Amino acid sequence: MLGKYLDNVRKTSPLIHNITNYVTVNDVANALLACGASPIMADEPDDAEEITAICSGLNINIGTLNTRTIDAMFRAGRKAQKLGHVLLLDPVGAGASTLRTRTAINLTHALKFDVIRGNASEIKTMVLGSGTTHGVDADKADSVSDENLAFMVVREGLRSGGRSDCGSHWSY
Repeated sequence: MLGKYLDNVRKTSPLIHNITNYVTVNDVANALLACGASPIMADEPDDAEEITAICSGLNINIGTLNTRTIDAMFRAGRKAQKLGHVLLLDPVGAGASTLRTRTAINLTHALKFDVIRGNASEIKTMVLGSGTTHGVDADKADSVSDENLAFMVVREGLRSGGRSDCGSHWSY
């Protein structure tokens, strides 16, 4: 299944708009290039919509939030949604602070994300509206087990990248 998606990326070489944290910006760009896509980074609110308009997808990572990038996330997200682009959210550290939690939840209320990728604590926070994390790492109490996995499956399912990292594909 993954091979089919990678083949499509290689055939179409999509331009992907990324509003990501400063820690991972280079890794994100290189990962997209390695898959055959083209990255562009733009987190200035006055630039975000125009950049989104020339892209095929939008990747939002809330790892280094500030009022400027939050505004850019909403502007780019609304534009991407209007154009029918794929939207991905990585709610980094949701549950670690009020700003991160509120921003992640507000983004999901305002936008229809195709993929929400996060660790167990971030996903749990998104489901409950509040939670705890150990910085950007999953709280040990939120490790994925048979007992709590059913709780964390929200809509269509949950894909696990390990015992403490999960990603969810939600459809609204």
